[in-house]
Amino acid sequence: MPLDIQTREVNGVTLVELAGKIILGEESSALREKIKDLIATGKTKLLLNLARISFIDSAGVGTLVSAYTSARSQGGEVKLSSLTKKFRETLQVTRLLTVFEVFDDDSAGIASFRK
Repeated sequence: MPLDIQTREVNGVTLVELAGKIILGEESSALREKIKDLIATGKTKLLLNLARISFIDSAGVGTLVSAYTSARSQGGEVKLSSLTKKFRETLQVTRLLTVFEVFDDDSAGIASFRK
């Protein structure tokens, strides 16, 4: 199943809803390109909803870190919402929970950009 990427604007925040797998190859490349395009068009407040991600490998995790650093270098932010239990554990093991701001749902994530 290819990675499905849907975006919409909510209160000045770009909500990026992902479904499928973020793995080495076409999927991680598609996400990397989408994030790059959003940042290039001035969309620097990004909230990635990961509720429908069924699997992520190390390349996928690397893609998220790359998105985070790209946004930061342009004065923006990438935050995560709606992590599955397994994905949250992956971020905990890799210590990336200390890097990313993570929210239980989209509304909390969107509200965090107003602070």
